[in-house]
Amino acid sequence: MMEAALALCSVYHETNRDLIVAGVLFHDCGKLWETCPPEEGFGIETEMRGELLGHISIGIELVNSLWRDLPREEWEHLAPPSEDVRLHILHLIASHHGQLEFGAPVLPKTPEAALLHFIDNIDARMEMFLSAYAAAGRNAPGERVRPLGITPYPPLAPFSGEFGGDDTPSVPLGKSTETLDQSPSGPETAPNSPSEPPRAQTDLLL
Repeated sequence: MMEAALALCSVYHETNRDLIVAGVLFHDCGKLWETCPPEEGFGIETEMRGELLGHISIGIELVNSLWRDLPREEWEHLAPPSEDVRLHILHLIASHHGQLEFGAPVLPKTPEAALLHFIDNIDARMEMFLSAYAAAGRNAPGERVRPLGITPYPPLAPFSGEFGGDDTPSVPLGKSTETLDQSPSGPETAPNSPSEPPRAQTDLLL
């Protein structure tokens, strides 16, 4: 999830990268109490605080508690102001479910909050697909995945050669290297060049 967040921050330069990183780290921190994982084993035990408050409320409480304990020296000189930063982090936690019907007490109201919600959603959905494939075998349809509402279909195998990171020349699908080597080159003979009218791509239509 952090890798996806950093990659998208490099695309959307206007977003606050540090704020999104903090959101990735803290948005689900309340689950440490909501799910209460044991010291040994993998069984998830219930705990009163998690059952009664939920991980979003607990996460907000945790960030506020940590903020109160941070040293205050020269905080008045920080930009943006510390209080603004705290409120934006709390908003990331409160809104990361994205919709009120999914348990978010407030909708995403900043670019960082919207981005965090979609990153979290993408990460969760990819894990659902991968878990389904692991349970059924990659090349066989799995059982219906309840959160997704579908039966995951086997994915397309990765491309090799031109997309494999080696020195193989890039070849469009359906072409061969021999055909490309024998074709004339140069702007005056290039397909769909300004001197040549566009050709219909009817052979690509299903």
